[in-house]
Amino acid sequence: MPATNYELVIEPSKGWFDIRWRELLHYRDLTLLLVRRDFVSKYKQTVLGPAWFVIQPLLTTLVFTIIFGNVARLGTDGMPHVPFYLAGLLLWSYFAQSLPAIGSCLIVNSNLFTKVYFPRLVVPLSILLSNLIALALQFVTFLAFWAYYRYATEAGAVMQANWTVLLFPLLIIQTAMLAGGVGLWLAVITSQYRDLQHLMSFIVQIWMYASFIIVPLSDVPERFRLWAALNPMVAVVEGTRYAFLGKAALTPLHIGVSAAITLVVFATGVAAFGRIERKFVDYI
Repeated sequence: MPATNYELVIEPSKGWFDIRWRELLHYRDLTLLLVRRDFVSKYKQTVLGPAWFVIQPLLTTLVFTIIFGNVARLGTDGMPHVPFYLAGLLLWSYFAQSLPAIGSCLIVNSNLFTKVYFPRLVVPLSILLSNLIALALQFVTFLAFWAYYRYATEAGAVMQANWTVLLFPLLIIQTAMLAGGVGLWLAVITSQYRDLQHLMSFIVQIWMYASFIIVPLSDVPERFRLWAALNPMVAVVEGTRYAFLGKAALTPLHIGVSAAITLVVFATGVAAFGRIERKFVDYI
């Protein structure tokens, strides 16, 4: 069989938004390999393995229920505590897992980047895709608790899912774009200032409290709610609760502001990452 001539020309990008998206498709095998690596390595030497994807949000929900629900007696819009907190944590957990991993991807994978060429966006993309597996497991767990509280308890009468559950995939996409955009910005900054690595967990923790995971947006005076919506995760969290629980202080303005900020952060994050990836080796 005659040999096939094959030539690959690698050229530098010509501008901030010169992103070669088609290359990501060409390197899909590498993406899937990195997805498997990320998923397997995360809990490879643990006893419970992937079960931790489910145990962690359940333990967090238990702590929130005891401390904020029973001790502090914070409001939950009249919803049972467990489904209220689980709904809030569902996409937040995906965001919180993806953000620091993408933020440190340049440093963690520096040995790989310096040895072979491939589109650097493959790495953050693989992180977002691998964390979707954990999200799927957590979603099944959430549905089990939702069904129990909805049909097996008297408190479930106030839980009314509606047609907006069909839009839940859009919330997943928005969360992935937001985590990707912010994470890429953090990766750009961290490649030059390593101190930010030590602050990432603190940033995520503060962001969680600002996303109304613990209390509903309805507890905020109405004149301040638009300011709260400047955090795009507020609309994501409230949107999830409205879809599955039927109650949230969410307006079309909140959704529009959240979506616009997400698009801007994602676009600028990808552009900044594309600019730095050509010379970040100089900072290693």
